[in-house]
Formats: sequence, C-alpha cells, structure tokens
Amino acid sequence: MFKVIERLLGDKIATEKISLTGSERFRGKITGSCPENLREECAKACPVGAFKVTADAQGYAVDYKKCLFCGKCVEKAMGSLQHSSDEALPVITEDAAEVTAEVIKQKLGRSLHVRHLDAGSCNACDFEMGAMSNPIYDLHRYGVHVDASPRHADLLMVTGVVTRNLEQALRMSYEAMPEPRLVMACGACAAGGETYGASYAIVGAADKVVPVDIYIPGCPPRPSAMIAGLLAAADMLAERM
Repeated sequence: MFKVIERLLGDKIATEKISLTGSERFRGKITGSCPENLREECAKACPVGAFKVTADAQGYAVDYKKCLFCGKCVEKAMGSLQHSSDEALPVITEDAAEVTAEVIKQKLGRSLHVRHLDAGSCNACDFEMGAMSNPIYDLHRYGVHVDASPRHADLLMVTGVVTRNLEQALRMSYEAMPEPRLVMACGACAAGGETYGASYAIVGAADKVVPVDIYIPGCPPRPSAMIAGLLAAADMLAERM
C-alpha cells in the first residue's frame, strides 16, 4: 500500500497548458497545393463531401465542419497535400472567425454552465469530453461547469448526428434553456451532419433543428479544441448579457 502511495506522489499528474497543436502523427489542417489533374480525384475520394475544387492557386477548399480527417484526399494528392499537426479550430458563426489560442490565455472572469446532449453519437466525442475534466486538461479551472438540466445551462453542447428519435429532445432542451442561450455543435456529426449520409432515421446536423453559435471540427475533436470553443462561448455569453 505504501509503495503505491509513494509511486503516486512521485509521478504526479500535472495540469498542462492547453495546446492547439497535436503530436507529429496527429491529422490536423490540410496544407499544400493540389495539382489540377488530381483535384477531381481528391474530391471524389472524400466520403462526406468536405473537399471542394476551387479555381484559386491552392486548388481546393475544405469544409472542416464536415471533415472526418480520414486522409483520403491526402492519399489521392500523391504527396501534394499533407495533414499538419495544427487543430482545425472552432468557428464562431457571428463573424465566421476561428477561435485561436488567445482565448485560452485570457481565462479569468469567465463562468459558463453547459448541458451536454448526445443526439445520436458513436460516443467518441463524448469520451473526449470526459477527458476535459481529468487532471491534464482540468476544465474547471476556467470556470466551466457541466449541469444536469438545460434549465440551469448557458450553453447546449450537442454531439452526434441528430436522429429522428432525438430531434424532439434536442428541440425541447433548447427551448428549456434561459436567455441568452448558446448552442455548440461538437464534432463532424453535429457540425456537418454528413458522416452517416441520408437515412430515414437521421435528421442531420444540429443546425437543422436549433440555431448553432459555435462549430467544433473533428472526428472526434481533441479536448483542447473543445475548451477553446467553450471559452469563446463564455465571451459571447458575457457580451449578450
């Protein structure tokens, strides 16, 4: 018993500074220029239609709300495109601006209460959400708390593609929230809605049911990207109050 305690005290799990850059193996933003003869092939390879051919010098645009970061377009580009280790950052809809790492540095004076709703996820985003509360990320240091009821929440955090069976639950949760209220679509399913395609059982992206204020790309997003989006939401809430 004493050896176990000694090891725990010796190793210690330290809270880390949040970084929006992953390891070298992490699939983040797509960089590079796509040759004209390969652009259509890259677009066809994308299973969710996130890769689009453009007429500019780069030759393509990626809708990161839909992107699964599967790497199919990068494979087709034959070395012309690469995944960087940088996050595809959260996007605020009010001014279509990316949420940068600066919001994490300016963390004092915030308070945000969050209600999470699984609208039909595979649980990958939910597992990453759970990691936000561990000693490494320590979400509570930023004044962000998860509530059991939408009536106590400032923000509704939606994960998963919205299914027909949970469409009403999503709408009712949103309507139960006090004003001002915010909605965050977390992950490719909730943000883009194309992961599972069209089906009688699927509604699609969260913004087909309720208005969405912040989109968090990724399949699933890393906890650091979620935290950046939550802190940006806290700023938005303060401006609306």
